[in-house]
Amino acid sequence: MKGRRTTSQDALGNPEPLVARPLKAAFSFELEQLRLQIEVMALKVDEAIQHSTDVLLTGDLELAQQVVDADDGIDDMLVSLTERCYSLLTLQNPVASDLRLVVSVIRILADLERMGDLCLRVVNLAADQPLLASNEETFRILRRMAYEAQGLFRVAMQAWSTQDLKLAMTLEQRDDAMDAHNSSLMQAILALQGANAVPLAVKSATAGRAFERIADHSVMIGERLRYMLTGNVESLWNEVRPSRRPFYRP
Repeated sequence: MKGRRTTSQDALGNPEPLVARPLKAAFSFELEQLRLQIEVMALKVDEAIQHSTDVLLTGDLELAQQVVDADDGIDDMLVSLTERCYSLLTLQNPVASDLRLVVSVIRILADLERMGDLCLRVVNLAADQPLLASNEETFRILRRMAYEAQGLFRVAMQAWSTQDLKLAMTLEQRDDAMDAHNSSLMQAILALQGANAVPLAVKSATAGRAFERIADHSVMIGERLRYMLTGNVESLWNEVRPSRRPFYRP
C-alpha cells in the first residue's frame, strides 16, 4: 500500500507541502481584505471632497470643522493599513502579482491621505468664502474644478473597485478638462483688479490648486491599478512625468 502523499506541486512544478494551502488561502483572504479596506478609506475621502465642495459654495463653518475632525480617521487608516501591508510583506513571500497589489495599496493609501489633506486646504478657506464668491468668473471656475475633482475621484475608485483596466486608462484623458479649468483660473486671476485683487488671487489659487491636485492623485490611482493588473512599468513613468509640466500653460 502506497504511503499517503504529503506534497503537491506549485506553479513551477516544485514540491509544495499541503500545509501551505491553508496558509496561501489565508494570505489571499488578507489581500482581498486589504483591497476592500482601500474602498472603505475612499468613502471617507469622497465624503471629504463632497463636504469641502459644499464649504467652498456656502462657507459653512460647522461643516468645515467636520471635515477637519474626520481627517483624523483618514490618517488613522493610513497608518494601520500601511503597517498591515508591511506585515504581509514580512511574513509572506508573495508572488509577483500579489507583490504588485501590496505595493500598489501602499501607494494608493498615500494618495488618499494626501487628498484628505488637500480638502483641509479648501475648508480652511471657509471664512474667506464671501471673498471667493465676490468675483463671479473665478468662483464659477472653482465650482467647476470642485465638481471635476469629485467626478475624477469617483471614476478612479470605481475602476479600483471593479478592477476595470479600461476605465482606469480613461482617467488621464478625463483630466484634460481639469487642466483646461486650471488654465482658465490662472488667466482670470491675472486679470483681477481692485483693492481685494491680491487676497482674492491668493485664496482662489489655493482652492484651485487643491482641487487640481486631487484630480492628479485620482489619475495616479488609475496608473497604480494599471501597474497592479499588468505589471507595465510605463505607468510608473507616468507618475513622475507630470512633474515636468510647466506650472502655468496659457
